[in-house]
Amino acid sequence: MSEAQRHPGPVSGRCLCGGVTITLTQTHCEIDVCHCEMCARWGGAMYAGVEADGFEVGGEDLISVYQSSDWAERAFCSRCGSNLWYRFLPTGNRTFLAGLFDLPKGFSIKQQIFVDEKPDWYDLAQVSAMKTGPEIIAEAEAAGFSFD
Repeated sequence: MSEAQRHPGPVSGRCLCGGVTITLTQTHCEIDVCHCEMCARWGGAMYAGVEADGFEVGGEDLISVYQSSDWAERAFCSRCGSNLWYRFLPTGNRTFLAGLFDLPKGFSIKQQIFVDEKPDWYDLAQVSAMKTGPEIIAEAEAAGFSFD
């Protein structure tokens, strides 16, 4: 991958509670999407991971690691449960959950893998309702929920 295909500056992210922080350096500007059954059970649907040439992690005391197969381990925050990364044991390569980071514009999907295991209830390119955050909040308020 050429330097033009990497984000030049650091990209910072965190888990839901903020206890674990991750800073990526030389972040690849592509997202890998995995549809395997293990990823679906781990996160509820597909896994979207971003790779970087280097990283720093804060809050290591909150990180739990689970070896999910002979070839992989997955990490999560033991306080809030946020999934953090997938590590391929034969190479030591990690991808980090893309949703942990405020990624700059221009990132795209590099590949989708295990598409044969993808459930038929979603497709990344399908036409469906696309609702904004304010629209969802308005629906909740219309149903009687208060955000006070």
